[in-house]
Amino acid sequence: MFDFMDMGFDEPGEPIGSGPYIPDAGECMRCGICVSSCPTFRLFQTDEETPRRRLRTISKLLVENLPVSADERRHLDNCLQCRACETVCPSRMAYGQLFDQAQAQIKAAPGGLAKLAFKLIENKRWRTRLMPLLAVYLKSGLQKPLRKTGLLKKLHLADAEALLGKPALQALADCYPSSATKRGRVALFTGCIAEHFDRETLLAAIKLLNAIGYEVLIPPQQGCCGAIHQHNGQSAAALIDNNIAVFNALEVDAVLHTATGCGAMLSEYQNDDDAGQLFRQRLCDINDFLLKHWPDELQMIESKLKVAVHEPCSQRNVLKNQQTVYALLQKIPGLSIAALADNHICCGAGGSYMLTHPDNAGQLRALKQQAITDSPADLVVSGNFGCAVYLNADKGRVEHPLLLLARQLPKDG
Repeated sequence: MFDFMDMGFDEPGEPIGSGPYIPDAGECMRCGICVSSCPTFRLFQTDEETPRRRLRTISKLLVENLPVSADERRHLDNCLQCRACETVCPSRMAYGQLFDQAQAQIKAAPGGLAKLAFKLIENKRWRTRLMPLLAVYLKSGLQKPLRKTGLLKKLHLADAEALLGKPALQALADCYPSSATKRGRVALFTGCIAEHFDRETLLAAIKLLNAIGYEVLIPPQQGCCGAIHQHNGQSAAALIDNNIAVFNALEVDAVLHTATGCGAMLSEYQNDDDAGQLFRQRLCDINDFLLKHWPDELQMIESKLKVAVHEPCSQRNVLKNQQTVYALLQKIPGLSIAALADNHICCGAGGSYMLTHPDNAGQLRALKQQAITDSPADLVVSGNFGCAVYLNADKGRVEHPLLLLARQLPKDG
């Protein structure tokens, strides 16, 4: 089944470039090009930890309807879903979609803590009530003594607790008007966790959009993008339907996202009806939108900083717009901009992967942090909230590029 197969790219009715080609799992060429781009192969150096071997497992599940062994499932679960293999695959294999389908087929009901985590992601009211308790905990000084008891490890909460930052407790306003000449109106997707823990980036986005003449709407009914659910074998249908309905009801020029992880999920919503098409037509990465609509007369304050750009997997391999960040940062006079070394290798965050596979993720983070240490840059920017949080756990040199851009706006901007 996994021998070379004629893909039929030139058959009538299937012109090249007419849209993404989605082959079956069985159409892997076994060429091995994907192996060197796979982060788990880099860690383990075994064929079992490669995309092509995982595709054999996926084929057993989706094509042959065969059970898989515990080892096969473990190697499948080790995948970070970075989708670097997709960018180099000559078959244009839709690995991410196939992986999600396989996960949905084999995932058992989540355990107690996982079930609670999914509910917190789904339920905005629950999250809002939890944030003051987390803020009190962070201020109380209980972190160190509680960590020493080992209780957090026993409850499998130690890795999540170590990443906690100060949450924003006040809700964002529904509307942020621009004091500049109004050019239009946009809606901002705030996500779930990022809404509380990446508030500075969201405020920077609003400041920049206002500065170029756009009113910003933030519908409170929006929810999680659904990525954590879908990539862990759970249904994201209700979350997807809610976001489409909420944003489609707004009269806006665009729906913008700031976190590339959320943006990757939003861009691949599979609703093919009119509502789904309208949502995707108006969806835009905020970097792309700012670059396209940046007014010539808006001149930024000069900076002599050296900046390294970390390219999140969701940006490189799904959105494929990483070059926009470099172009946008060039709006700042004097700024030195370079790519961070080994951008093609995942940092280990991988959505919830940093919590479900802390050992694997930790090894990849160490490699990325070494690249940061070796870089001459004063600052590293990353367009994904999860990557920044994970990389900042030990060394706080990573921030969203929007924060840097917002700081360099003219004082009257």
